[in-house]
Amino acid sequence: MKRLNMPRRTMAALLLAGLAPPWGGVYAQVTLKDQLVGTWIYVAVDVVHPDGTRVPLYGLNPQGQASFDGNGRYILMTARAGQVRFASTDRMQGTPAENKAVVQGSIAHFGSYTVDEASNTITFHIETSTFPNWNGTEQRRPFSVAGDELRWRTPASSGGGTAEVVLRRAK
Repeated sequence: MKRLNMPRRTMAALLLAGLAPPWGGVYAQVTLKDQLVGTWIYVAVDVVHPDGTRVPLYGLNPQGQASFDGNGRYILMTARAGQVRFASTDRMQGTPAENKAVVQGSIAHFGSYTVDEASNTITFHIETSTFPNWNGTEQRRPFSVAGDELRWRTPASSGGGTAEVVLRRAK
């Protein structure tokens, strides 16, 4: 039986462990899109007004998730924490005040997305939104991913001013 010398044993061990060195100049590069894929939990959604004042658009503890798959599809939903329950158990029987609170305290949309690696932007191709004016539109937002934190800015948000959104990766 032929014995492997030390360099060959090391290479064989690395190959078996999936840690082969990148010989030949081939390096795996993790793209922004790769980093974005997954489910994210909302941490903050603040409207920043031109004078610099910040207002939490969905309260101090916004609830919701944003999910991005590897095929370019997404869904997101954001809601104010602690919304008051409807008096009726039938959601179709909400009072005007109850319905207004829900509309002003939440947003959701889904569709496809693209990432521009050169400009660090994500474009939401919105198919359907709970704010119907966004249906069929595209929204481009600068974003960054740093570890388990995702951030984007929404210029001229539906809440007025610029919205700054912070999410953390769901565990």
